[in-house]
Amino acid sequence: MTGSQPPEGGDTPRWHDRDTEPIPRARPSQPEPDEFDEPYVADPTPIGGGSYYDEQPAADYEERPSFTEDEFSGVRGGGAPESVDDGSKMAPLDDEASPQTQRYLFPTEKFRGEWKRHWIQLAREGAVGVVATILMGYGTGWLTKHNQGSLRTALLVIWAVVILWVAWKVADWWYDRFILTNKRVMVVSGIFARNVAMMPLSRVTDMKYVQTFSGRLLGYGNFELESAGQDQALRNIKNLPNPNELYLRIVEEMYEPEAVEARLGRASGGVDDGT
Repeated sequence: MTGSQPPEGGDTPRWHDRDTEPIPRARPSQPEPDEFDEPYVADPTPIGGGSYYDEQPAADYEERPSFTEDEFSGVRGGGAPESVDDGSKMAPLDDEASPQTQRYLFPTEKFRGEWKRHWIQLAREGAVGVVATILMGYGTGWLTKHNQGSLRTALLVIWAVVILWVAWKVADWWYDRFILTNKRVMVVSGIFARNVAMMPLSRVTDMKYVQTFSGRLLGYGNFELESAGQDQALRNIKNLPNPNELYLRIVEEMYEPEAVEARLGRASGGVDDGT
């Protein structure tokens, strides 16, 4: 039938073109490159391996901040002052207590420092020893010149007793210690008969120190502690050295114990303090 055959010499019908012609696919739109931007890269991994970002200049990335060891010293505990300047700074804390003090500390207690009393404590004993020695030298010479052997011997015995008394006071001063921990303050005194007095820091309601004119010149003072208005064994502690520094130590331990730990570099990951 002539109606079913395509016309001779003619082109393919339009409906046949639509069936055989490939349909164009939409390509992913790419942003228009700006003249200040880097060219668009579809695959960040180059053919030769490695990373695309490894080949980019260092200026394309934000520079990381760098810190020096000095800036970290305050966090690591290395920024503590090494000297005391007119009492405004605190000297480094002692690492360990002395053997005569260690026996009075329990395991979970943190030692903060110990101090002997100022040498002014021995001023009277020293003056007595010096005067006794001068009088002994003058008296024995005069008695020897006048052939008073028995009196000279008695004078030497008296002088020896005075010197032994002075030596006893010096030894007692040496073993007399004021001790500070994270929980209490203590005063340990005595050579053969030991006397240990203590007061918990949590019980201290008022504290002050007094410096006389000579105390300011020589660097000592007297501390007065009060606990709930009651008389305590440590109410009055005389002749402690560097009173301003010691005052700051005690107050800091009472109100800012974390600052002490940070300065020591032992923040809470250290030994359990029992709290």
